[in-house]
Amino acid sequence: MSETQQDSHPDRWRILALLAIAELLGMSLWFSGNAVASILQAQWQLTSDQVGWLTTAVQLGFVAGTAVTALLNLADIVPAKRLFAIAAVLGAISNAWLAFASGYGPGLASRFAAGFCLAGVYPPAMKMASTWFRARRGLAVGTVVGALTIGKAGPYLVHAIPNVGVAPVVLTASACAIVAALIITIGYSDGPYPFAPRPFSWGLVSSVIANPEWGLASGGYFGHMIELYSFWTWIPAFVAASLTVQTGSAVAATSPQASLLAFGVIAIGGIGCVWGGLVADRIGRERLVIWAMAISGACSILIGLTFGQSLWLLVPVALAWGFFVIADSAQFSVLVTESVPPHAVGTALTVQTSLGFLLTTFSIQAVPPVVRAVGWNFAFPMLAIGPTLGIWSIRTLAKHRAR
Repeated sequence: MSETQQDSHPDRWRILALLAIAELLGMSLWFSGNAVASILQAQWQLTSDQVGWLTTAVQLGFVAGTAVTALLNLADIVPAKRLFAIAAVLGAISNAWLAFASGYGPGLASRFAAGFCLAGVYPPAMKMASTWFRARRGLAVGTVVGALTIGKAGPYLVHAIPNVGVAPVVLTASACAIVAALIITIGYSDGPYPFAPRPFSWGLVSSVIANPEWGLASGGYFGHMIELYSFWTWIPAFVAASLTVQTGSAVAATSPQASLLAFGVIAIGGIGCVWGGLVADRIGRERLVIWAMAISGACSILIGLTFGQSLWLLVPVALAWGFFVIADSAQFSVLVTESVPPHAVGTALTVQTSLGFLLTTFSIQAVPPVVRAVGWNFAFPMLAIGPTLGIWSIRTLAKHRAR
């Protein structure tokens, strides 16, 4: 029986749609702090570096949550649907804390706790989708990643409502996460292609890191991550600052138009992920990844030329960047799973994910000093280093496999 014939269960598309909706709702927690950052900055008198830490805290929380989940082997001990539901509810509670936080310290603690809980929402959803697909796994995982991308943009859409404050944006995201938990609890069941337990093992870490294919596949992922989260974190601020310069009014930075543009630029990545999954299944993961990183890297260089210019110039470049910067994301995990023996997959993915998200904490914090020194026009070209290194790594991987 061919792989295409194996993907024949009548419920597979219904389950994929259910997972996509749940992931979209659950991952709205991630950037709820960013969406109201301008309000919090004024209320708490924050510097741009402190604003960056509202995202960095989520990243660090996610790394910690991933590590704890792996070390306790929760993905194999707790059924995926239960792990997702519990994590989503706890994440909703942690996130809601931000709406009532009395200052910057509690706000950071809320963001860290939300990130920690999201480690039980994001990875399990990709695993759950994969139990229903083999031949079209690139499309399935790409769809889930696309949904979570739109979900991350969701708080900006809520913030676009005129005169909306912190609490409505933050609490809407928490309510969405609780709905996501209910959807998975009631509607999800594992598919016909379950995974054998693949727990994290400290004993395998050295062998995984020494594996050249893992190193090259992860190198591509690391380059991707250097660019991705800095883009997601700072493109809303770039758009807001550009509108201020273009209109000559500081009010433009907090206008509904600025929030709508931020939503669109991030959310379009959801379409990019589905496109990336379809193309990767057809032309190969390596080729898709190289093309996506080349285009997104070019956009990071070009976007500065549009600062303060007409939206007819800024928006197309920003949308193209948002589309391609995430289009290859789902494929990196698959490349890593193909680079190590089956018994080492769990460890390989955990190490890759943890190191990748740790890298984002540095690239996110690197942008504000550049903006202060030379302005927004030159803030993003340095991010092209990520795609450049990533392309080199994946091209080397493809040559290595072709031997």
